[in-house]
Amino acid sequence: MLGHMTENRWTANRIPDQTGRTVVVTGANSGLGLVTTRQLARRGAHVIMAVRNEDKGRRALADLAGVQPGASLELRRLDLADLDSVRAFAERLHADGTRVDVLINNAGVMMPPRSLSPQGHESQFAGNHLGHFALTGLLLDLLQAGTDPRVVTVSSSLHRRGSIHFDDLTGAKRYSPTAFYAQSKFANILFGLELHRRLSAKGSPVRSLLTHPGYAATNLQTTGPTGLAKALAGLGNRIFAQDAEMGALPQLYAATEPSVQSGQYIGPGGMAQMRGYPKVVRPVPSAEDPATAARLWALSEELTDVHYLERVPG
Repeated sequence: MLGHMTENRWTANRIPDQTGRTVVVTGANSGLGLVTTRQLARRGAHVIMAVRNEDKGRRALADLAGVQPGASLELRRLDLADLDSVRAFAERLHADGTRVDVLINNAGVMMPPRSLSPQGHESQFAGNHLGHFALTGLLLDLLQAGTDPRVVTVSSSLHRRGSIHFDDLTGAKRYSPTAFYAQSKFANILFGLELHRRLSAKGSPVRSLLTHPGYAATNLQTTGPTGLAKALAGLGNRIFAQDAEMGALPQLYAATEPSVQSGQYIGPGGMAQMRGYPKVVRPVPSAEDPATAARLWALSEELTDVHYLERVPG
């Protein structure tokens, strides 16, 4: 029994050779994104580090290059909360003739005070959902031409507390940092599963996968929240959380494991999915509702002006 359990403990050492593959990782300069970038580059992938803060991105790239001198890394600016930045990023990839094999929608903001994006959307919904929705759609033709192409969207166990506030998306009537974070992570699940349905219906080779890191200690918990919430998050990171190396395993598994299937949700296999090695898990049932997903999809196309039907061959 012990041998069987050990065999199922998937680690980064089991990542297949990624030579020749190009991976876009959003939020690649810290936390889960930095671990993901390092591990994929270690196995030969060319990683495009999509970052909002270029200074931090350059420091992260230099650190990675120092540890892995032969790593194939590239830094590009992307502010997911600004749809103009998302379009500029996608246009540059197209102009450069870049092939994309894997897109890892990893970047996120967590529980900040209420603020609006340049386009007037609540910041967490804008950066965590709308930006990734638009980015995926704008890169879909590049992914369609990729080798074993995949979209990996990173959600959170807090999606279980979420719902879509269709009558108050910006939080103008009532705003809670936690509730609107949960909304954005709930939206990630709805999006990833609906993307799977639509791509499968079209016979697309692109696989859509979802992941969550469990309770992983990153700066996400301490850069967004303020006051008591920030103090409690920092304490939780020190006492309860697993490290970012473990937290990144589900998205590395989804991005590289040959056996994964489109539509799967990968999370830690330990108690309450808070810690442990990657396994297939289930989202909250309400996040699997096709009607809610279709409603969010139509709204997201309207808010981003990115229309997928035009980008997936029939």
